[in-house]
Amino acid sequence: MGSLPSPIVSIIRREHFSAAHRLHSKLLSDEENQLIFGKCNNPNGHGHNYVVEVTVRGPVDSRTGMVMNLVDLKEAMYKVIMEPMDHKHLDLDVPAFKNLPSTTENVCIVIWQGLQKFLSPGLLYEVKVFETENNICYYRGE
Repeated sequence: MGSLPSPIVSIIRREHFSAAHRLHSKLLSDEENQLIFGKCNNPNGHGHNYVVEVTVRGPVDSRTGMVMNLVDLKEAMYKVIMEPMDHKHLDLDVPAFKNLPSTTENVCIVIWQGLQKFLSPGLLYEVKVFETENNICYYRGE
């Protein structure tokens, strides 16, 4: 008889950051940007108090009792989210958004791609970004 498989558990860590951005695509004309993005296309930008939830998922290590060390997840989130994005203008201060519209969808993807560099393969399950309490986006690497 073999040993039982390790239970699969999800862990969620939450961070908050404040940032400004302007919804604008260089692939569209100024008129198209204004039509599509409306007041969010203001040349001076606007701000949000974002909430990010990162979910990691994997087997519980029988030796440590953990899926991963939360200190490591906290440090990865600091490097990928807080350090480059908190109290910044996403379009002007974050290189990933130089040619990429800073939509919530793209913020999710950029965070996912950054975290992948710090986490073990297959561990990252979901990145969820709350732009407001009503506007939420999640990405699972698909």
